Amino acid sequence: MFDRHCTACDRTQLIFPSQIQGVTNTDHGILVSYVCWCGSEQTWLTGSTGHADQPALVAA
Repeated sequence: MFDRHCTACDRTQLIFPSQIQGVTNTDHGILVSYVCWCGSEQTWLTGSTGHADQPALVAA
């Protein structure tokens, strides 16, 4: 799980694996597609070459 700020509901929410719709490797990093608790589809570009606008908290 990780936390992300939703652009639709303007809240930071924990995102669980069941909310993830896809993970795609791109030339710019890893693109994670997920659905926020409010129902809004969101994306997050991350990875070693990706641009992350905010650091994510990842549960171990």
